[in-house]
Amino acid sequence: MTRGEDTRVRTGLRGKRRGGRAVETGTALLAGFALVAACTQTVPDADPPAEQGGSTAEPPGEQGGSTAEPSEPSGGGETVPAPEGLDAFYDQDLEWSECEDFECAQLTVPIDYQEPSGDTIQLEVLRVPASGERQGSLVINPGGPGASGVEYAKVAGMVISGGVREQYDVVGFDPRGVAGSAPIECVDDSAMDELLGADPTPDDDAEQAEVDDLLQGFAEACGENAGPLLGHVSTVEAARDIDILRAALGESELDYLGASYGTFLGSTYAELFPEQVGRMVLDGAVAPTLSGRELGLGQAEGFERATRAYVEDCVADGDCPLGDDVDSGLVRIQDFLTELDQDPLPVDGDSVTELSEGWGMLGIIVAMYDQAGWPILTTALEQAFDGDGSMLMFLANLYADRTSDGTYNGNGMQAIYAVNCLDRPGGEEDVDQEEVRRQFEEVSPTWGKYLAGEGACQYWPVEAQSTPEDYEAAGAAPIVVIGTTRDPATPYEWAEILADTLESGVLISYDGDGHTAYGRSNSCVDDAVDAYLLEGTVPEDGLSC
Repeated sequence: MTRGEDTRVRTGLRGKRRGGRAVETGTALLAGFALVAACTQTVPDADPPAEQGGSTAEPPGEQGGSTAEPSEPSGGGETVPAPEGLDAFYDQDLEWSECEDFECAQLTVPIDYQEPSGDTIQLEVLRVPASGERQGSLVINPGGPGASGVEYAKVAGMVISGGVREQYDVVGFDPRGVAGSAPIECVDDSAMDELLGADPTPDDDAEQAEVDDLLQGFAEACGENAGPLLGHVSTVEAARDIDILRAALGESELDYLGASYGTFLGSTYAELFPEQVGRMVLDGAVAPTLSGRELGLGQAEGFERATRAYVEDCVADGDCPLGDDVDSGLVRIQDFLTELDQDPLPVDGDSVTELSEGWGMLGIIVAMYDQAGWPILTTALEQAFDGDGSMLMFLANLYADRTSDGTYNGNGMQAIYAVNCLDRPGGEEDVDQEEVRRQFEEVSPTWGKYLAGEGACQYWPVEAQSTPEDYEAAGAAPIVVIGTTRDPATPYEWAEILADTLESGVLISYDGDGHTAYGRSNSCVDDAVDAYLLEGTVPEDGLSC
């Protein structure tokens, strides 16, 4: 749900039936599971979020703040000329200041690349300096869209090997419109609660009208409150920002690790700037050439596959609350969500007092991102079947990056719509919605009905932007693509497609569960990625781990 490509990348349908859920393809929430995996009986209270806000942009080179001692830039190779009209942005110097145990800076970029002399914004950047002899900067992105790269870099020790951190400065940035980089903020937290908790499967015209009103109201609020940046948070523009960041870091080539939606950002960068691609690793791949409906169907199938794997594991362990048969267990999940539609469960210790079908769906589906969440989900289902929805609400909060007092940590749940609705043009105007729903439910009896609609994008107040015609990235250095066989949010087949699409794509396959592989799978994957990043050793194409 990468939380943020967050449960799907848009289907691209124009019909108004059903709500349609934006499911993330990001990896930031995996760290949350790592922290709470041992806690299956007590629901911890989330800490209140740190205040996040956009900064007032200044011309490049005039950012203030105290300066920490910067790491020496690699500066390898010749200086790459700046695109026409962007010299001031490419020539800017980042002024690093101490922030907690890290180094922080702000990068100035134009709001509209077609009018670079117009208004600007500043992107938040965080650097974890190399602990040993430095060989360069590794820019990372956790996905979403809408996840904070700054927060991701702060937990680099959980997601990137010690060897890589020894030789690379790990650099995370908040993409335009996200977290600390002029965040897109359409509605307040209570309105976001209403949207996420709304009925995802309206049963009649009256219920459908309520959902339509919510979605249209959200889209209109974005148009009214988000300002001119709303039309300029596309992946293409974020990729152009990365190239400015590359130059500001003093690098002639971009070394990059992108996860989930971050692979789409990376492949877009590679297509736009193939000669600047250095050592690029794309883990949990989004297939950029698929249509919106194909992406939606792929995610529906991926989550169904992952859910079956969870139920198989639950049944094999014995005393599974879903029963002792896999097929019956899947039906039990489906029936439970249907029951929530009519009879929400009480929730204790949260500003949301009832677990609706919408919240319950998020609470279950989030555990598919990491098998470390499976025991937590099993306990949550046991409690829910006994009439207590509190632990499932805790899991839903993990997905939404929300605290029990109703505060959201950042704007990921809003930014995911802003980015996706720009990236994917509208689909067919005259769509047989019942046929679309049948297709989704055929590949995913459990999740298809939740993922078959377009959601708020059907009402979006700004036009979708064009994307590259292809993603071959001709002339780029080898690009390593990693696919996990039972990845829910970015199905393995997408990695095969992306590796085939890229002229220099090299595929690593991991036979396993959960979302993405590097840093959470096995030494086969980790060693191959590390050897490429550290030594430039290209993995064998088709390596199976």
